[in-house]
Order: sequence, then structure tokens, then C-alpha cells
Amino acid sequence: METLSEITINYKPLFKLSDCPKVVTSKDAEKQFRGLWSDKIQYIEEMYILLLNRANKVLGFAKISIGGTTGTVVDTKVIFQTALKANANSIILCHNHPSGNLQPSDADIKITKNIKEAGKVLEIHLVDHIIITDEGYYSFADEGMI
Repeated sequence: METLSEITINYKPLFKLSDCPKVVTSKDAEKQFRGLWSDKIQYIEEMYILLLNRANKVLGFAKISIGGTTGTVVDTKVIFQTALKANANSIILCHNHPSGNLQPSDADIKITKNIKEAGKVLEIHLVDHIIITDEGYYSFADEGMI
């Protein structure tokens, strides 16, 4: 007989859904993300996601990647593995620019489009992609780029 590895999916919420914050605006999302960021916001580029249910309640967050001073690698598969595991209906991306420049790079625009398209297939909506610095934030949704 062959030996097979069992694959399990597990998500254990720590709070009642009624206690979870709701994200309605980019400012709501920025507030949630800012509370997650380390003191390295001006030094190391990182990416996080917020996972939302159908009512835009935050199910949780995940750190997707940690990079260097000029970029971070974003793996679309990791984002959607996490979203599927949490049974999320939508996601919000966020990464920082250690340079302090709030404008999205060509790479930022490309990954946003790729993740939006991948989400369509899985019916997981990309609500926004936010770039933060220690002094402000940029919202792709607010700027009509999603």
C-alpha cells in the first residue's frame, strides 16, 4: 500500500465575528495595516494582506513577504492559499515604500493587475492595494486603479 500525506485546512478565529473591525474606506484599511507594521517601515519593504468576509469584516491578516530596501517578492499563490484557508470573500493588499515615495511603481501596478485577475477565477475580490510610508498612504482604489 502507498503512503500518502494528509492535507488539512485549518482556520481558528480568535474573536466573534461581531467583534471584528469592518473596513469600508481606504482609511479604515490603512488604520488596520499601520497597526501591523514594524518599526522598519523606513528600512525594509514588506507586504501584508487583510482577509475580509462578505460584510467586509476583517477575518485576519497575514504577512506575505519581507524583502530588502528596494523591493519584496510577492507570490500570488501564497496570497490565495491564505485567502482560501480563511474562507475570505475579498482581500486588501498593503506594502510599504521605505523610500517614502507614495507613487506605485510599474511592478506594483503589474502585481496588482495579476492578483485582481487571479482573484476573479477564485471569486476572491481584490478590494484595494495600499502603499504606506511613515507619513501617508496611497490607495489604488481611491485613485481608480482597481
